[in-house]
Amino acid sequence: MFVPRMYREPDAQWIVELMRRNPLALLMTNGGDTEGPYGTHLPVIPDPESAVDGLADLTGATLLGHMNRGNPQWKALRPAMPAVLSFAGPHTYVSPAIYRFTPAAPTWNFTAAQVRGVIDKIESVEETLSVVRSTVRDLESGFGYGWDMSESIDYFRKILPAVGAFRFTITRAEAMFKLSQEQSSETRDRVCSHFAQEGSGTQRETAEYMSRVSEAKRQV
Repeated sequence: MFVPRMYREPDAQWIVELMRRNPLALLMTNGGDTEGPYGTHLPVIPDPESAVDGLADLTGATLLGHMNRGNPQWKALRPAMPAVLSFAGPHTYVSPAIYRFTPAAPTWNFTAAQVRGVIDKIESVEETLSVVRSTVRDLESGFGYGWDMSESIDYFRKILPAVGAFRFTITRAEAMFKLSQEQSSETRDRVCSHFAQEGSGTQRETAEYMSRVSEAKRQV
């Protein structure tokens, strides 16, 4: 992932937060000689047994995910296989009309994180069930309505034969917060204010990150 210096994350916890707030990741691995690379969108969570909060470096931390065992990507996985997980955060088009000066060029503000590492299948039925339960617990607390899964565990067990769980061990994590840092502070503030007051949901989320990046820069 190419990240110019001005767009780098202030610290590793920004990556953790972006993953937690945007858990639908793109898992990328190599295929065979004829298949080419594989890519699957799937929810990924931090491993409850491997704390990521407060770490200055995410190397060695683990993430959990699962996919359908019928997926050709699952069948192609090998022990400790190199892989990439890509997470996309808030993003939006930036029209030069907001700048109020010419000449100018449009751009796209975005937030994204990529973690490289090795992926290992989880073959144990009980461990696979644990991954499913951890995923439900994590996502329900962040995005759901407090659903109690206890009465559905037997149902989970019925569908487990089709579930391929995995553990992803991070070897490198990086993010890009491209949020108009190349513009003057006055122009950045104008763009941020426009998205915060008049924008859509994703534009307001982008504005939130723009404000936080500006504040982090002032504190350096």
